[in-house]
Amino acid sequence: MPYDRQWVADAISTIEADFNRSADTHLIRLDLPKLGDIGLYLKDESTHPSGSLKHRLARSLFLYGLCNGWINNDTPIIEASSGSTAVSEAYFARLLGLRFIAVMPKSTSQQKIDQIAFYGGESHLVDHSGQIYEESQRLARELGGHYMDQFTYAERATDWRGNNNIAESIFDQLKREPHPIPRWIIVGAGTGGTSSTIGRYIRYGRSLGQGCELCVADPENSVFYNGYETGDCSVTNSKGSRVEGIGRPRVEPSFNPTVVDRMYRIPDAASFAALYYLKKHLGRRCGGSTGTNLIATLSLISEMKKAGQTGSVVTLLCDGGDRYCDTYYNPDWLKAQNIDLTPWTDALDRFDETGLFDMPLDHCSGYAGRSAT
Repeated sequence: MPYDRQWVADAISTIEADFNRSADTHLIRLDLPKLGDIGLYLKDESTHPSGSLKHRLARSLFLYGLCNGWINNDTPIIEASSGSTAVSEAYFARLLGLRFIAVMPKSTSQQKIDQIAFYGGESHLVDHSGQIYEESQRLARELGGHYMDQFTYAERATDWRGNNNIAESIFDQLKREPHPIPRWIIVGAGTGGTSSTIGRYIRYGRSLGQGCELCVADPENSVFYNGYETGDCSVTNSKGSRVEGIGRPRVEPSFNPTVVDRMYRIPDAASFAALYYLKKHLGRRCGGSTGTNLIATLSLISEMKKAGQTGSVVTLLCDGGDRYCDTYYNPDWLKAQNIDLTPWTDALDRFDETGLFDMPLDHCSGYAGRSAT
């Protein structure tokens, strides 16, 4: 079918009207014991209409596809995802009346599959996460559709200079806080788009000179940390991450290691123990990637306290925990995965008593391949 300019113009207007109806997400100050003059903030992305941080990305990817002429009024939309991006893209596909197919690993939580179906999307499941790329390309070819390819286009589709991206929102919401320029911002990496956006914005907004740094927390079975530590971004892994939404078996094209100042590798048991800790202090359930973020955040706070530093630290509450009732919040699933939360739960209790996180974590600063770029 010929490119329908009027339909595309109307589609863009529809997405912009949806955005205009939405408020910004909250920046929650989490008052934990023993923090002293360190402010801990959670950027609560679970309040987006589709329920996660990926709502921002999905909106940007649809606008990018429409303005590039890749999406027309009868274009099937295909995406490779571990779940949350697919939920958000299904939301926008329904908004525009387009068919949507999510290619995801079979390990994706049933709650996410159900949410995709709620928005009228279809789930195409593969055995493991490494298969999602080629299968998405195949479906797009056979159906004459558009493969959104979040892993390539995430860092391109988002305007890192502003336009209400997550970085601009964080800095704007901190303006009236005791420490308006954060010492650290901590995020996970799924596509790498969020870390690229925030890292660039820190430099663009001249916050780098005021001491703001970016940390990326990486879960087990992900190779972002390996690529950052060694400088070899061709490294791969056959296993998939158990923390849905972050961690990849390859270093994705949208991940920009040169804007990252520090990386942590977080054991899955630590990430999941942090969810129960957050439930105690926040009063609600969060998704697994939020737990991964929190462990790295508490380690950095501990480092600041030992150095006698004050300031603010910001991390992301990426999505709610209701999507993971069958996994992270299910004792039988944890047992089947041979995950023992006890050592990490005890360490989190000690943090409440002392303000220091005493469990060792793999970490490194400065991308090893920086001099080669």
